[in-house]
Amino acid sequence: MGEKAGVWEISRNRKILKNLDYTLILAAMAIIALGLVTVTSATQVTSLPGEAGFGFLWKQLLGITLGVTAFGFFLFWRYEELARYTRLLYVVNLALLLAVFAVGHSAGGARRWIQLGPLMFQPSEFAKLVVIIGLAVFLSEREGQLSRFRDLLPAFAYVGVPMLLILAQPDLGTALVFIAITLGMLFVAGARPLLLGGLTLAGLSGMVLWIWAHLNYGIWIPLKSYQITRLTIFLDPWSDWHKDGYHMIQSQIAIGAGGLWGRGLFSGTQNQLNFLPEQHTDFIFSVLAEELGFVGVVFLLTLYFVVLYRGLRIAGQSKDLCGTLMATGVVSMLAFHILTNVGMAAGIMPVTGITLPLFSYGPSSMMFTLAALGLLCNVWVRRQTIVF
Repeated sequence: MGEKAGVWEISRNRKILKNLDYTLILAAMAIIALGLVTVTSATQVTSLPGEAGFGFLWKQLLGITLGVTAFGFFLFWRYEELARYTRLLYVVNLALLLAVFAVGHSAGGARRWIQLGPLMFQPSEFAKLVVIIGLAVFLSEREGQLSRFRDLLPAFAYVGVPMLLILAQPDLGTALVFIAITLGMLFVAGARPLLLGGLTLAGLSGMVLWIWAHLNYGIWIPLKSYQITRLTIFLDPWSDWHKDGYHMIQSQIAIGAGGLWGRGLFSGTQNQLNFLPEQHTDFIFSVLAEELGFVGVVFLLTLYFVVLYRGLRIAGQSKDLCGTLMATGVVSMLAFHILTNVGMAAGIMPVTGITLPLFSYGPSSMMFTLAALGLLCNVWVRRQTIVF
């Protein structure tokens, strides 16, 4: 009996591997490879003496190794079975987010990380994946019951608790990702587009008005002063070019200096002369644009387009609503990250500290982005009613 079970398991795994979306996987691998080269270039001047940028590279490679393991975990564990543990995952998620305030590591005025050996684990990255899985189950159980505003309130509450904990770290960028995930999943789950559009417009208008009232009349707002500055400085970075607008101006200079073909790898002056701040994380796109030019940018964005397109295809061909919503959540997360990071580097969106998926330095981000791609492939290989 045990031998038969082993043979069945091997056969099942072979079927899964045979039916993988290899176009998606190859595009993701190309982004990772290009990112490793760019991160190495970006960290030449920020590494300790003798490291030559490889200290960051090894940590990123460790994040990739853990990410591949997480990819396999979320690929082989049937998403229908994974959905049974959403309550446990949600509780663990909240516990980790609360633990940040007790034992978390602080950097740059924020407490977002927990030290785990050589890596800094960021619970908010884990929270994105948990919310996608949990909200997919939550909404699929309420199919056809999302036509009114009050029908959406339980979903807002479900997402709102971890989102508020993340906002308190403070991490405004990640909190905004939760909004994008929620809106994308609600739309696909059947919520009325007019209702979602109205809520989005009301939320944006309310935030703009609240910030305006705070700046002009001192009305309290649950944001740090530097966060408010980041949300507004992109409108006129030259108004404070030597301080708060410096990041954005240097990023725009780097992008413009790249021209068509770029200055060449490891030859970008804004990067190598350390004019560009946070060049291996927030502004890694600017490093690529300066060193590989317009051609390099188009190549990277094409790879991202392939990943997003394949993700939408997976969502459209899932065998059930739960799988469709999981895939939608992953695509919404990735799309928001890409658009915000690129827009931030180009100076047309606020600086929110959001990474460029699979490309920016960040072992936690890399690990959980690969886990999310594993979830995508999980939905894809089980799109047919075949018993594995």
